[in-house]
Amino acid sequence: MKKLKKYSFITGIGIALLLLTISPQGYAQSDNPGPRIGIKGGLNFSQFFVDQPTVDDENMKVGVHFGIFTKIPISDFLAFQPELLYTNVGSKVSYGGSDVESLLGIREGEVRFNLNYIQLPLALGFNLGPVNIHAGPYVAYLLSANVKNLEYSDLSTSEPVDLGTDDFNTIDYGLFAGLGFDLGNVTIGARYNHGLREIGSGGLSQTLTNNSRNGVAQLYIGFGF
Repeated sequence: MKKLKKYSFITGIGIALLLLTISPQGYAQSDNPGPRIGIKGGLNFSQFFVDQPTVDDENMKVGVHFGIFTKIPISDFLAFQPELLYTNVGSKVSYGGSDVESLLGIREGEVRFNLNYIQLPLALGFNLGPVNIHAGPYVAYLLSANVKNLEYSDLSTSEPVDLGTDDFNTIDYGLFAGLGFDLGNVTIGARYNHGLREIGSGGLSQTLTNNSRNGVAQLYIGFGF
């Protein structure tokens, strides 16, 4: 039943994006050509900021994102750009002290969080020649979560922490802003996503990621058709 709901959710997002793509066209201006559809992908640089007294350090995790976008002109300088992306985020958090040992049953060390989402960003873009400044909200659906203990002594992977997808909030949402450059049919740019919802849904996940939200810097390249 959970898988059915998950695929129904993803299908619904896909249909909504398709309807946006084929909706009545706005102005096709020289400074803001379109509408157009394309593919994009790039790197994620994500990190948690855990409000936890036993946290020694939080390390950035490098992940990926990829998917499709469509750009719908509204005026000479304004465009609406919805996207549908797969995005991989997380962090490596170093814990220390006896509290962690008693809580997790492991030696002092690092816990790696790996979260995979389907994300729907809804950007409003301002076009200044080849430069576009864009910002807007996003909503994301958690596909899977993987958490592992990494021991300092030999950096080997120990038994996974007993956490999974159900221990994290299924829906994430937040705001993003970025800067891009349109070079013909190629777009390159950078963006920052700031989550507004806590990651952990309660219990051990809430303890380990206390008050943490997704913070993700992205570098991307896109190809329009």
